[in-house]
Amino acid sequence: MDLKLDVLVMAPHPDDVELGCGGTIAKMVAEGKKLGVIDLTRGELGSRGSAEIRDREAADAAEILGLSIRENLSFRDGFFTHDDEHKLAIIRKIRKYKPEILIAGAPEDRHPDHGRATKLIRDAAFLSGLLKIQTEEDGMIQEHWRPKRIFHFIQDYNLTPSFVVDISEYWDQKKASILAYSSQFFNPDYESDEPETYISNKGFFQFLEARARNMGHLVGAEYGEGFISETPLLVQDPMDLI
Repeated sequence: MDLKLDVLVMAPHPDDVELGCGGTIAKMVAEGKKLGVIDLTRGELGSRGSAEIRDREAADAAEILGLSIRENLSFRDGFFTHDDEHKLAIIRKIRKYKPEILIAGAPEDRHPDHGRATKLIRDAAFLSGLLKIQTEEDGMIQEHWRPKRIFHFIQDYNLTPSFVVDISEYWDQKKASILAYSSQFFNPDYESDEPETYISNKGFFQFLEARARNMGHLVGAEYGEGFISETPLLVQDPMDLI
């Protein structure tokens, strides 16, 4: 029997998830929830490191966060498309793990893969709930499944969150999961003649911390992560929001 996840997080590149919602993942795992991550590509077009290096880094980050599963669909970095084949690959994973919540990346962002992946994931999640779309896993017909909620973490662009999760107690764990990608982010011990990139610059991590502090400030916390909901969130009692 397949493992059922409470939350499945999907994003185009290894490290997108850690950057966008690593603290929330760590917090939910600590609360006993089962979380998994599926990266769409191996990030092979990155200017630093390699697909093989990033595979190892992603596994290290998964251990730091306590993920129940981490998989990679090996879509073509930079060139995956919004077609039947790619949608069906995602549908199979949603039906396999049956998450109550699906988290994807930002609806729009600096990197063109980010917004494109988000639309692909969102459309596949809807189609996953249709009875007449048939998929198989290990020779068995899969049951249809549609997550109850889809949320989006915020990436480079400064988007307005629908809600913010207090990750103050998990900031160090989030930071450790990001720094597991030693080839990608500022790391004085990483010896390479590869070029400095937008994210390997020391200032990028300062931006990440500033973003987390700003999100936390919005809700009276030290550090926070913001999320976007495409649909209104049900509140049974406004007093619950205090």
